[in-house]
Amino acid sequence: MPEEKPQKSSLRVADLPQNRETRFRLTPDDAQRQRIAEDLGILSLRKLIFDGHVRAQGRNDWQLVARLGATAEQSCVVTLEPVVTRIDQEVMRNFIAEMPADPEEEAEMPEDDSREQLGPEIDLIRVMTEALALALPDYPRRDDAALENAAFSAPGVTPMTDAEAKPFAGLAQLRDKLGKGE
Repeated sequence: MPEEKPQKSSLRVADLPQNRETRFRLTPDDAQRQRIAEDLGILSLRKLIFDGHVRAQGRNDWQLVARLGATAEQSCVVTLEPVVTRIDQEVMRNFIAEMPADPEEEAEMPEDDSREQLGPEIDLIRVMTEALALALPDYPRRDDAALENAAFSAPGVTPMTDAEAKPFAGLAQLRDKLGKGE
């Protein structure tokens, strides 16, 4: 059986060929997936694949194009029961050698959020984890989960209803009361 090559978790820019793309495929093992799940605050990652390539863009810039596939398990925001989400999306990053940055100048959010400053290495694990974090649902919810009304108050005190909590509910009551007095 041929020996499996260890997966590269980062690519050294100086070693990347200018005239062809460099392929990569990350498939983290159980322990790595568990660490990533803990870092992201989710229950588990059953599957995680990051498959793509890096190629030169001009003389100094590089473009990463990959496919992120994952099966993630998060807690439902209503019931706290596990919710499984399947993620399958394209990831693209443009690593720019010289990005203008003046720390004294007020910076605006760039329109192209795929641009990043190029360093000596392209950290594939970081790009994969960041893409996964952005792809996960912010509020995972089971299809059958329903919000019910809950009323909380001190013993012997009538709980406030949603209608009473509205900012103009008191004014409406006052208007009605004044209208009856006329």
